[in-house]
Amino acid sequence: MFSFHNIKTRMAAVYFMQFAVWGCYLSCFGQLLGAGGLGDRIQWFYAALGLVSLVTPPAAGHVADRFVAPARLLGLCHLAAALAMCAAWLYSTSHARLEFLPFFTLYVCFLAFYMPTMALSATTAFTLLKSEGLNPVSSFPTIRVWGTVGFVAAMWFVNSAYIYDGHFGIIFSDMSPASRLRFQYTPMQLLCSSMAGIVTALLTLTLPAIRPQKETHNPTVATERRSPFTSPAIRNFLLLIIFSGVCLQISNGYVVPFINHFMGVAQYAGNAVAANATGLFSLSQISEALCLVIVGIFIRRWGYKAVMVTAMCAWCLRFLCLACGNPGSGLWLLILSMLSYGVAFSFLNIAGPLYMEHLADSSRKGVAQGLIMTMSNGIGATVGMLGAGEVINRYCHWQPVSLTGNVTMPLFMGDWTAPWLIFAAYAAVVAALFALFLQGKKLF
Repeated sequence: MFSFHNIKTRMAAVYFMQFAVWGCYLSCFGQLLGAGGLGDRIQWFYAALGLVSLVTPPAAGHVADRFVAPARLLGLCHLAAALAMCAAWLYSTSHARLEFLPFFTLYVCFLAFYMPTMALSATTAFTLLKSEGLNPVSSFPTIRVWGTVGFVAAMWFVNSAYIYDGHFGIIFSDMSPASRLRFQYTPMQLLCSSMAGIVTALLTLTLPAIRPQKETHNPTVATERRSPFTSPAIRNFLLLIIFSGVCLQISNGYVVPFINHFMGVAQYAGNAVAANATGLFSLSQISEALCLVIVGIFIRRWGYKAVMVTAMCAWCLRFLCLACGNPGSGLWLLILSMLSYGVAFSFLNIAGPLYMEHLADSSRKGVAQGLIMTMSNGIGATVGMLGAGEVINRYCHWQPVSLTGNVTMPLFMGDWTAPWLIFAAYAAVVAALFALFLQGKKLF
């Protein structure tokens, strides 16, 4: 029964709002950058997520392990991130054409405080669940799923909400004069993200300020799981997770501009799917939510290794479907791509932290969770996203396109098939590396 006194309910509320912060802008941010004249530098903004993840998540994990309860540090990070995002919104509303350096700097400041919250929320959840005598493998996915629900709710809101002539409204049609003012195309997505961050910070105050408990000394455990840096199993996992990080950032940065570009293709002019790219993308998060509910079952039956290999295979399928799909006869492929994201994201991003929680020493669990962010969203996403951006920029270019109603809109036009096929091949290779080198039980 629902009760806010229940720790799982409170953590679910935190996750809902935490991922709403991301959902407000992440998938449609590329379209905003393109409209502001920074379309050829999209990869730098998504690579910045990786650059920041090299430093701040493990640093925040170290602070949470030694000095501050994870729940309190989580709230402080969300508050600081919300203020930085508000500053980015103020800048973007006063500059029709965005200058790279000031806008990029403000965005990096946001990421510097927001990215540690991914690991801090996991550490907080694991700590509080254990304090209540609950099993994280069984309980955490049912909490984490509310983060996905929050992400979807935020995406639907910015996809359809607008302010036109002083009035707020909701619209899905591309034919109305107000359609170009929907938040998915304007800086209002940044303000929504900032407001969601402030609410998240307030919600963290409802969580107990409990520090992770130190385990009693056990020579066997000390030898096998001494720290995140000495365990061979963790070293192998962290090296492999580097290669997986780029897939998520490619998806976040380029799928919505890809779907939007069909508005500039004569065959799909006025197509409702192309005009509601953020809404279509939200199917990915709906699939993610469903997979989050069942991922614990697969982990118990298959083991961590098989679950993570399956995730990488799903990334390959996602990119293949994007390469062949379109809003017309190929709509089913776009939908299949969105649905495959659920397996790709959920299986890897739930199995990974739980695998690390299982292996890491109790005194280094915060640092261990931060290391996942450093390797996947840090090294992997930075190097991979910059390379992916070069690949896409070779085939596609931002250009103004005349749409219905004598409206001109910047769209990312070009041959998208080749980049998606390249990324599909990359994901297949990474899946093979996971199968060969990740330590764990045999597949299936």
